[in-house]
Amino acid sequence: MADLAARDVERAQFAFSIYDFEGKDEVDAYYLGDVLRALNLNPTLAMIEKLGGQKIKKQKKLKLDEFLPIFSQVKKDKDQGGYEDFMECLKLYDKAENGTMMAAELSHVLLSLGERLTEKEVNDIMAECCDEEDEDGFIPYERFIKRLMAGPFPDSVA
Repeated sequence: MADLAARDVERAQFAFSIYDFEGKDEVDAYYLGDVLRALNLNPTLAMIEKLGGQKIKKQKKLKLDEFLPIFSQVKKDKDQGGYEDFMECLKLYDKAENGTMMAAELSHVLLSLGERLTEKEVNDIMAECCDEEDEDGFIPYERFIKRLMAGPFPDSVA
């Protein structure tokens, strides 16, 4: 693939091989988002569906040569948010400019903006990634973002 560096192709092959459960050099399109996320990308669910991801297992298989252009396209996509983007967004809710926001506002943002989450998903995220609310209902949002972006291993982030 001309627009991917050799190291990117190698990383993509490795991630692809992890999701090749049957050893047939194919990945079920149901796992397309998982493979991309394993490569430190954050595609939206809509993007995954647009690129051929499936909501039901065993409907479509992808070969590596079909996956590499998808990886390249998602890698180039500039619509993915990063740490700085999330910090800027949550600063809008920091009325005292002290690094805190109301936990209820964070919950509302997660429920209503962007790719909306279910109430259960929001409750799980808040329980896993938020510090305890202070007596006024505020939480430090920087630590929340760091824990959230750390993925399933929040203990590795302060």
